[in-house]
Amino acid sequence: MPSRLPSPAKSRRAAADAPPVPAGLQEGSKIPHLGDFHVPPRVVLITALAVPIGALAALIAAGLLKLIALITNLSFHGRFGFGAAVPGDTAHRWLLLVMPVVGGLVIGLMARYGSEKIRGHGMPEAIESILVGGSRVQPRVAVLKPTSAAVSIGTGGPFGAEGPIIMTGGAVGSLIAQFLRVTTDERKALLVAGSAAGMAATFNAPLAAILLAVELLLFEWRPRSYLPVAVAAVTAALVRGPLLGTAPLFGGAHVPAGISLSAYGLCVVAGAAAGLLALGATALVYFSEDLFSRLRIHWMWWPAIGGAIIGVGGLIEPRALGVGYDVIGALLTGHATVGLIVGILVVKTLIWGLSLGSGTSGGVLAPMFMVGGALGAAEALVFPHVSPGFWALVSLAGVLGGVMRSPLTGIVFCLELTHEVNALIPMVITASAAYLISVVLLKRSVLTEKLARRGLHLTREYSVDPLEVHLVRQLETPAATTFRGDRPAGEITALLRAAHDGGDPDRLLAQRLYPVLDADGTLTGVVTRHALIHADADDHTPLAELADTPVTAHPDETLRALANRMAQHGVTRLLVITRDEHPRVEGIIRLRDLLTARRIDLHEEHHAERIFTLRRRNPAPATT
Repeated sequence: MPSRLPSPAKSRRAAADAPPVPAGLQEGSKIPHLGDFHVPPRVVLITALAVPIGALAALIAAGLLKLIALITNLSFHGRFGFGAAVPGDTAHRWLLLVMPVVGGLVIGLMARYGSEKIRGHGMPEAIESILVGGSRVQPRVAVLKPTSAAVSIGTGGPFGAEGPIIMTGGAVGSLIAQFLRVTTDERKALLVAGSAAGMAATFNAPLAAILLAVELLLFEWRPRSYLPVAVAAVTAALVRGPLLGTAPLFGGAHVPAGISLSAYGLCVVAGAAAGLLALGATALVYFSEDLFSRLRIHWMWWPAIGGAIIGVGGLIEPRALGVGYDVIGALLTGHATVGLIVGILVVKTLIWGLSLGSGTSGGVLAPMFMVGGALGAAEALVFPHVSPGFWALVSLAGVLGGVMRSPLTGIVFCLELTHEVNALIPMVITASAAYLISVVLLKRSVLTEKLARRGLHLTREYSVDPLEVHLVRQLETPAATTFRGDRPAGEITALLRAAHDGGDPDRLLAQRLYPVLDADGTLTGVVTRHALIHADADDHTPLAELADTPVTAHPDETLRALANRMAQHGVTRLLVITRDEHPRVEGIIRLRDLLTARRIDLHEEHHAERIFTLRRRNPAPATT
């Protein structure tokens, strides 16, 4: 019985569902002009500019830390000095309630009459500047942001200095770039270089600063952006040494080289707890922001209200105020009492989240250090003992991985802060588990949620562009029809109209771009089907005089290069010509073909298939 042929409609649907297969490459077809990276010579110049940016950012970071110490001494101890000071050690407890309110009033005035850009914790503002601001930062922001942060933290704010320093370092890089003739992408690289330098100088963590730039700020992985960031971060770390020292910021966890398998398993539990804490902290910040937005008073007064919340929390747990590096050190060395652990875990989280929603100035990293360390210290009360600060350390990495959604940054950050190499694998487990919980249960992080509320969308999924993988020769179609340039235009018009009326539509009308050749077969121009079919059939002008200059491609170019060329010239089709001394027309590449490459990528992502199967061999027939 003859088989039934599928209907044309079913055949079209089947063809649409099947993945398109590009033509294979010919043996020996080389592409010497393509490389792993595109590295223009200007990369050297931009990288050299990162050296002074890194040094200046380090000096600003050191100055900001000294300014915070000065304001803390003046506010809570009544002395002029740049030595380390803790708000909770004040002899006058009423200052714990009053000074955060005073600081909030000052910040509100600075934001209203200086720049509203100083509100917030710095990193979303830096990201917004990169996304929609052309990486341009106003000069006054470079002055007001660190000053407002010093006032906020110095008067007891439970924040970190890293966010403002990141934005200030970025402002330095941006300002230097704005005095030079550079592209927007080069200005972005210098802005991020300054941001990474500020973070590297604050925590003596250059590698974590580079990773933070890659995971959160650059939105790409290219030599043109990585090299300036790396140079600036290293320069800042070197300049920091004589100013602030080179020792680890939080040493003393003393993680042993040998850890039991049960401890590794509990790291997953610690990571899940850290991820849930990250969800709660993020929700708290934006719950607070929503509450403040409903107030019927000007936002200038909101930081003062946030200061009142901080003050109340300070009366309950004084050590929750300020940056709290001393508390983090106690948590990571196992010297924290149960009362301090519970106080930090509850009070610090509440006053940080609620006051940050008021629009005050301060960072998120140092508070997360403290809260993550407190979570781990609480787990250490029930988990088996590994070392004095082991669980605090791995939970700190977990909270960073969950809150910032940057697990590599969190892991390396904790490694550089403590130099505890033996904790590397446990930190990877904990940070990855927290990251999993965070990305599955929460759409956006505490950093990107603010951008979404401003109508901006930021994807943090980076992958190779499929247009960069495929070459023109794999998806081009032959140019079946060409015209001699000496033929009259009206003759071609009549020919096309006759084909349209039923002559030979497949050969002529299926093609929309026609190469125009001279007598020797050399390409002289190009005409479109639309222009010819609507022309005057009595026009005797030679076709060569009506042809446009062709926009061409070569068979060994990537589809990404063609997509850029199409966008630049406003066309959807290109002629494909060879690279010979006398190039010949090889085919046509269309916008539709670029979409075919995208379709291949989608098929690889969503089509599930089994390659190998196990077949049970039939038993041999019994013999009789």
